[in-house]
Amino acid sequence: MAVKPGRPTVTLSLSPAERDYLEQQVRCHRIPRSLSDRCRIILRCADGLTSKEVGAELGFHEHTVGKWRRRFQTDRLEGLWDEPRTGCPRSITDNEVAAIIERTLQEKPRDATHWSIRSMANEAGLSHTTIRRIWTAFGLQPHRKERFKLSSDPFFVNKVRDIVGLYLSPPNRALVLSVDEKSQIQALDRSQPVLPMMQGIPERQTHDYIRHGTTSLFAALDVASGFVFGKCYKRHRAKEFLAFLKEIDAQVASELDIHIIMDNYATHKTKEVKAWLARRPHYHVHFTPTSASWINQVERWFAELSRKQLKRGVHTTVKDLEADIMKFVKIHNENPKPYKWTKSADEILASVKRFCHRVEKKLCTEL
Repeated sequence: MAVKPGRPTVTLSLSPAERDYLEQQVRCHRIPRSLSDRCRIILRCADGLTSKEVGAELGFHEHTVGKWRRRFQTDRLEGLWDEPRTGCPRSITDNEVAAIIERTLQEKPRDATHWSIRSMANEAGLSHTTIRRIWTAFGLQPHRKERFKLSSDPFFVNKVRDIVGLYLSPPNRALVLSVDEKSQIQALDRSQPVLPMMQGIPERQTHDYIRHGTTSLFAALDVASGFVFGKCYKRHRAKEFLAFLKEIDAQVASELDIHIIMDNYATHKTKEVKAWLARRPHYHVHFTPTSASWINQVERWFAELSRKQLKRGVHTTVKDLEADIMKFVKIHNENPKPYKWTKSADEILASVKRFCHRVEKKLCTEL
């Protein structure tokens, strides 16, 4: 008796673009495992193997392989994705969702300054998981608070364009330095010895501390290379700032133009400092707008210094504190990396404009 042949296997062919996409998905570790497996199935089917052979090789039933083979032949790459599912019927109406959002934005709880998930759930008579889903869907985070301060400088636009222009397109044969001081750095010692980190236990410090004096760090960041020149002084007067400028001047080639970006602190604008700069026409000063320290790149380096060295540092003398600061500067300069400024002046100004419009709209609504 003759055996009937099985259903013939349809040859599966891939275009170069489809093969590249499938191979890329197989190598990618950030996609669902199910999608990666389907891509492997299609690639092996395209190599001429039968569904049974592919299933035996990859560990799937031949019916599963045949399903994705047919889906791909019909819908190509889109057929490999899961179709949308309806899920359970909604138990909360659109009006209820709108009421939750309105209450979150417009009202406050009687016993607190802001809503929590559970306080809103108790007030609305819903589960806390429902409130969480609603807040997540609409980007509401009542527990968070951010600070802001808009610059009132009448020349804000001109100063932003000037400084950002130096960052994005520095002049030839010139040195651009971001200069500032981190004043009143305290040499703090804990009232009891620090307990070191152990397995399952973080490092522990007492909440109280003993002060052993302060120092002030003057720093100049080379915007192009990331190199930092820093020096500690006992005080942060105009006298110390002028001495710091002289230290910089002694180490920079005289044929270079020097562009200094600094804030509007009073010690930067004394008669002595102005006279010293006036005698050196190759020095060009660029003042940041008031209340806009974020535009001074050396502030970003100060943040690293605080996070890596000062925040958890323990110092019994000012001398030890200054030694650790200068050690940090030295290690940084062994492999300096510049900070990459990405936003243009127009993008910054547009962002500030949008924020001002939102604030104005909010104030008008409340009034």
